Order: sequence, then structure tokens, then C-alpha cells
Amino acid sequence: MASELLTGWARTSPSAAEVLRPSSADEVVDILGAAGRRGVIARGLGRGYGDCAQNAGGRVIDMTAVAGRLDLDPDTGLATVGGGRSIDEVIRAFLARGWFVPVTPGTRQVTMGGAVAADVHGKNHHRDGSLTAHVSGLRLATPVGVEELSAGDDLFDATAGGMGLTGVVLEVDLQMTPVQSAYMAVDTRRTTDLDETMALMAADDHRYSVAWIDCLSTGRRMGRSVITSGEHARTDQLPPGLRSDPLRFRTSGPVPSPPWAPSGLLNRASIAAFNEAWFRHAPRQESGRIQGLGGFFHPLDGVRGWNRLYGARGFLQYQLVVPFGEEATLRRVIERLSSGRCPSFLGVLKTFGPAGAGHLSFPCAGWTLALDVPVGPSMLGPLLDAVDGEVAGAGGRVYLAKDSRLRPELVEAMYPRLEEWRVVRDKVDPDRVLCSDLARRLGLLE
Repeated sequence: MASELLTGWARTSPSAAEVLRPSSADEVVDILGAAGRRGVIARGLGRGYGDCAQNAGGRVIDMTAVAGRLDLDPDTGLATVGGGRSIDEVIRAFLARGWFVPVTPGTRQVTMGGAVAADVHGKNHHRDGSLTAHVSGLRLATPVGVEELSAGDDLFDATAGGMGLTGVVLEVDLQMTPVQSAYMAVDTRRTTDLDETMALMAADDHRYSVAWIDCLSTGRRMGRSVITSGEHARTDQLPPGLRSDPLRFRTSGPVPSPPWAPSGLLNRASIAAFNEAWFRHAPRQESGRIQGLGGFFHPLDGVRGWNRLYGARGFLQYQLVVPFGEEATLRRVIERLSSGRCPSFLGVLKTFGPAGAGHLSFPCAGWTLALDVPVGPSMLGPLLDAVDGEVAGAGGRVYLAKDSRLRPELVEAMYPRLEEWRVVRDKVDPDRVLCSDLARRLGLLE
């Protein structure tokens, strides 16, 4: 079979691998048993930003055809979902019956297997934790056989955030969240600087909360933001025209992005202009606006192939977290990015609740900042290297599901449970069959 060139969603660091497309769990098990010298890694819908679902010179298992079950107990909300099913499929199947996913990242186009492997988080982490906090069981294909895992098992904790390096997720038992409608009641506040932004975020008691932050503003305006917070709308909060069918998931088809984009389309000047317009467009303060689930949780899903807007060179998605008590570090990081004129089209600031049980799970109690930065500026590498050092020194970390450039010597400082993870992982994969470009680059298996 011919090799295929693969990248993450950010379209950087391409590598070639033999892509296998099984149609059943049995075929997945067979592939793991004959992985070859360079090993194998699973891949879902390719929404990991970096190189976590690539395997140069080896094999990659495309799991999208191994859809699996899509079952729900309507009384309890406990769902059993195949690892190849997307969050979009889960929402469309169960929302009409009054159940929503307990945690969703910024896109619905992620498989459940990939969501577990990255232990995805959402706008509600400060209240509800990450996805695997709501998973009671997993069915995992490993090189030594299929494992039935329960929350609390060592292998379960190694798999939650383990970047697919413990096995291939075949099924997930997921506790859904009851809702009355397919809408959100949203509050918006516009802030003038970082101090006001952080004070309001720290005091926010909404279930869902996030700040869009302008990382190009400097001086007194540094850290100005638009904070959006929300709750699932009750039926009695909806306008009359929506009450007859409150659980209908209304989404329009995505608008296609250009099939190509000039490399200079998103640059410092255009992003600065967008940031200014976005900030000015937002209301200073607004309460109770009714918004569809798609617009609130997954706005970029409304633009098909939006990653191409960054041009052929792609972009970096960079996400960090620093613990509470390290607000000075967060401020210095934002000052570095702002003074360095780092042109982030999408800057997001959130708070996290306590860390989950996953050995390599990204969130910990603190502040998280995520940026989309076009590849190109010569200062970008040294700038982010300096930020990495600040983050590691503060007891923070970067998100492996989005990483494409972290220095390997920082991994153990950022993920202090790495050795514990290696011990558990090696029990189910003593020959190190499961491997990826990410694992090699960062020395995760060494």
C-alpha cells in the first residue's frame, strides 16, 4: 500500500505513513498484532493540531470507518459510543432526547477515541472537569489484547490524555448531561485590560465561561477581552417561536473557506484590524441572550476548512496552563506575546478546575491561554521557547494534543507523572508497538 502524507489540523510538520482503514474492531486488533518495525498509531478526524496522529515511515489506523455503537439509556443518560463516532454524531443522536455531551472542545469534529486520548476540556472545566471525568468505562485494543477498563484503573488513567499511546479506544461509556433545550442563555462583558479580565473570570460562577483576549494590545489596553459566559437555556427562557421544538439542533451548513489562501492573508496588520473590529462589535455588557449550541461552543465549525486561511505554511496552536498563584507568570507571558507583536487571530483565556486522574492529562487548577499563530515570523520560535521556560518554571505545561515544537527536555518538568505513565504503558505494550511522531520527538517512550 502506498504511503500518504499526513499533517495535523495546523498543516505543519508533514510526514508519510501507510494508512490502514479497518471496518471492524477485529481488524484493529489484527493490525496491532502486525504493526511492523515503525509501529502504529490511531487517527480519527485529524483535528489534533500537531503531530500526535502521525507516524513517519510506519502505519496509521484511520478509525473513522470503525464507527461502533451509539446507544443511550434515556432514563439515566448513560451512553455507549464507538471510538470512531464523532462528538457531532453524539450530539445529533441524543440532543433530541434531552441529553448533551458533558464536555466539548471547540469543535464537534473530533472522534470519541481521540477525545479520550487527548482528555479534551471545554468552557466548563472549572465546574465539570475534562471529558474522562464523565467516562465510567473504556474498551481498549492494545498490543496484548482487548482490555475492559473502569474509571480508576491504572490503564484507564494512562489512557486518559495518553495521546493514543496505550491502545486504540473502541468504545466509551459516557455520562451525558440533561438539558431542556438546544440553546444557551449567554452573558457578555467587555473588559478594558488584563486586570479587569482576570478579576471577572476569577469571580465568574457560570457553568461555561471563556474570554477572547486581544494579544496584540499593549500598554494600558493589554489583555482587553470579551468574556462570554453561559448556561443551558431552560424552555421558559426561549422566545415563543422556539418553544414548540426546543431540542431541535439548528445548524446551517458550513461556509467553505477558499481552497487556497495567500500566506500573507492573516498577518499582524490584518489580525490587528480583526481584533479591533471584534472588540468594538461586542456589547459592553449584555445578559440572557439566547444562542444556539453550535454558535456558542463550535463557532469555527461554521467555516469548512478554516485552517487553510493561514496559507500553505500553516499555523501553530499553542496552549499553556499555569497554576493559580502564578498570575504574575501569566501576565509576563502575555506581555511577552504582546510586546513581541505575536499575531494571534484567536486568543482564548479560561480558568481550569482541579486536575483529573489522567497521568498526562493537560488541565490543572489554574489559568489556561490558547493562541493560533501563523507560521512565518522569525521571532516566533525563540519567543515561544522563552514562554515554555516560564511556564515550566511556574509548574505549568503545554497541551500535547496541540503541540508541534516543544523541547523534549521540558516534558518531564511539565508532566511530573510521565514516569508513572511509562510504567503502566509498557505493561500493555512491552515491544513499543504504539508510536507516533509526537512520541519520538518528545521522547515519551524512552
